[in-house]
Amino acid sequence: MRSAPRRRRPAGTPLGAPFRRLWAASTVSNLADGVLKVALPLVAVRYTDSPALVAGLTFALTLPWLLFALPAGALADRLDRRHAMIGANVARALLVVALAAVALVPDAGSVAVLYVVAFGVGVTETLYDTSAQSILPQVVPRTALPRANGRLYAAELTANQFVGPPLGGLLVAAGAAVAFGLPGALWALAVGLLVGLPGSFRPERTTRTTLRADIGEGLRFLWRDRLLRTLALMVGASNFASNAAFAVFVLYAVGPDSPLGLSEPAYGVLLTTMAVGAFAGSFVAERVVAFVGRARVLTLTVLTTAALIGVPAVTTSPWVIGVVNVVGGAGIAVWNVVTLSLRQRITPDALLGRLNSCYRLVAWGTMPLGAAAGGLLGEVFGLRTVFVVMAAVSAATLLGMLVVDDRAMDAAEREADERDVLRESEPAADAAAEE
Repeated sequence: MRSAPRRRRPAGTPLGAPFRRLWAASTVSNLADGVLKVALPLVAVRYTDSPALVAGLTFALTLPWLLFALPAGALADRLDRRHAMIGANVARALLVVALAAVALVPDAGSVAVLYVVAFGVGVTETLYDTSAQSILPQVVPRTALPRANGRLYAAELTANQFVGPPLGGLLVAAGAAVAFGLPGALWALAVGLLVGLPGSFRPERTTRTTLRADIGEGLRFLWRDRLLRTLALMVGASNFASNAAFAVFVLYAVGPDSPLGLSEPAYGVLLTTMAVGAFAGSFVAERVVAFVGRARVLTLTVLTTAALIGVPAVTTSPWVIGVVNVVGGAGIAVWNVVTLSLRQRITPDALLGRLNSCYRLVAWGTMPLGAAAGGLLGEVFGLRTVFVVMAAVSAATLLGMLVVDDRAMDAAEREADERDVLRESEPAADAAAEE
């Protein structure tokens, strides 16, 4: 039985109560992420001062995107996406609560234990994030996606990078058990918010297929779309570079013998400067794009990201690094709002989970490789070399803008709109034929 076509509300109308609940759950979940991502390396440096071992935590946390992104996308197109998000958060909460319990036992903790939990959290994150990106077009009209994504990204950055990092630094100073226990409580709260989200969010499927066939369909869709394929490759190269740099940045910044000489709480505050820029960028993205154009804006964001990665190589001033982080954070936010909204708008809903996972396989699967490369490069040549080399890698992604121009993006959206109109006219045609 076909469902009636959904009427599109004007883009300026309120996003609605279901979106607000989704927004709240996303905020709480990302606050847990922000605390944990700072707590893990800060606790790790109590066990080791090896750049390779510390960077290995980022490798363990992001490796699941390389291993499990594709199955996660296929599951997001088969399951109720709300249920998938709930299950992922329950698993994450249990993992970090177990880690908090280990931290209470004297001499029980180790880098190896941190690796195990980081990998487990990363596995659940693949399903949660893929489902969370794919559920949004089922909650708000596609014409409202840029605004909804801007609100979600503002909340994500505020919680994940503005509040989470300094809070994580303070909690580690109070005790590892406290630092790991809070994310568990936050993910449990997010589960409660998602349970109250009304409606069914299982994509409509007309045929029964295997998981392998579903994954293959998603891969083919991405590979055949030149615009999305290029964007994924650009993000993959940029994430490789940024993860290489930030996987060792804690060694460059924290401790009296480090170049920056920051304390643990001060390190968390420095990381929030990116969130300050990202928060502002997520709210002004629509207006900036309308004034400048999408292609020009994306070009600028590539340059600001390269500057963000490379600035520690030329200065040890936390103030200068902080200012560049603000600008770079704004660029990252604008990039994400523009490209995610484009991806959600031009991809059929039944394929969106798989497309998002395939995209992230390319775009995020490079993160563990970057973390490993940053650790090894820093071990052999020093930390400044990591920042110089990776800034150059990030800047090289400008070549992708030869493909990602305004004409290509506009054409892709027109084609998607025509496809949606044709699909929504099918129920009426079928009803007429039955009469």
